[in-house]
Amino acid sequence: MIVCICNRITESEVRKATRAGAPTPEKAYACLGCEVQCGCCLDYAAEIIEEERSDLLEVDAVAA
Repeated sequence: MIVCICNRITESEVRKATRAGAPTPEKAYACLGCEVQCGCCLDYAAEIIEEERSDLLEVDAVAA
């Protein structure tokens, strides 16, 4: 699914950038070589990042 139409960033790309350490949409986009354009996607990208970070924390908690 496309998250950012301006930069053609997909949900899987945002998730991958989050797993690589990007804590915000702006950082995730930078990790992908892009900048925020119109900003309409930021809320959705932030939701994806929050979900992915929660999943990562759960995995870390189970591993510990």
